[in-house]
Amino acid sequence: MHPDLLYLISLTRVPQVGCIHARTLLQHFGSAEAIFKSTIGSLENIEGIGKIRARSIKTFRDFNGSEKEISFLQRYGIRALTLTDPDYPQRLLTAYDAPILLYYKGNAGLNPLRSIAIVGTRRNSDYGKQISEKLIQDLTPYDPLIVSGLAFGIDAIAHKSALKQGISTVAVLAHGLASLYPPEHGQLSKQMLKQGGLLTEYISHVKAEKHHFPIRNRIVAGISDCVIVTETAVKGGSMITADLANGYHKEVFAFPGRTTDFKSAGCNWLIRNNQASLLENAEGLVKMMGWEEKIIPKQTLQGDLFITLTEPEQRIINLLKERENMHIDVINSMTGFPNSRNAGALLELEMKDLICSMPGRIYRLKA
Repeated sequence: MHPDLLYLISLTRVPQVGCIHARTLLQHFGSAEAIFKSTIGSLENIEGIGKIRARSIKTFRDFNGSEKEISFLQRYGIRALTLTDPDYPQRLLTAYDAPILLYYKGNAGLNPLRSIAIVGTRRNSDYGKQISEKLIQDLTPYDPLIVSGLAFGIDAIAHKSALKQGISTVAVLAHGLASLYPPEHGQLSKQMLKQGGLLTEYISHVKAEKHHFPIRNRIVAGISDCVIVTETAVKGGSMITADLANGYHKEVFAFPGRTTDFKSAGCNWLIRNNQASLLENAEGLVKMMGWEEKIIPKQTLQGDLFITLTEPEQRIINLLKERENMHIDVINSMTGFPNSRNAGALLELEMKDLICSMPGRIYRLKA
């Protein structure tokens, strides 16, 4: 158990203190415990905190409630993932509003080589069902993690299709893990615990409230390489997720529909307004995401070390040869590839033991 967990949970329960403020405070004080033990004056002086939030922190007393939450986690085998936990979804760390704590139950890793979110309407048509199932079936060889929200319609279709194809799938929930919404998906969630997992930022007793759903959609977008909208109207949660993904500089794709089809109006709008790339099939997605890279001939990197690199990997190696180290933002600006492809290449290079990551999202060649 994380030594600061009691205070981290408590920090998430303090009124007026959200994810952004919590991260600011943690960066300043170094630990949640130090935040609660600081003076009200030192809290007030931090930009964005002020008197109201400082007073809210200093008057918080329900640490017993946080201890009960820890007992709940231990009783049901739920992991609390902190920002510094290596199992915390690393893709999400780039989001300015990433939760300081995530609660996870499942066996799938949250940092796979490939991760895609598939979202859409709760009232799908046969067309929406067919294209969602076909997409996942054709992506099976690439073994992506399928992320969605466990809602009726496209979400459930995505989860079920992933299970059918033997692909891991994770649902991001808008409530705590002491309950399930919708309750009709109880059996589906049990299957997912064996081949994926359930993820949330809410403590156990928090119920599914209407305003929680658009908030949780940022996690759906944040933990994925891309968001795919298969079928949606102009308004709805899927459109919010697509907008959030664009804000996080994620790739967004949408399947087009007939101009007379209300349930595809949102997808058509996204494509027409350059908020999503038009997607027709898995082959197109694989190509646009760079999952089938042209293999560069073997070459020597160090002495007699021969290794095969993809084009983005070689580009990053060349950049790192020119400089001692580079921040990921600089790498993204200089490779000419989408950020998601760079992220995959960086991960591959780390796995090949050619580069190493340093604090502050800086990379350098392995000595």
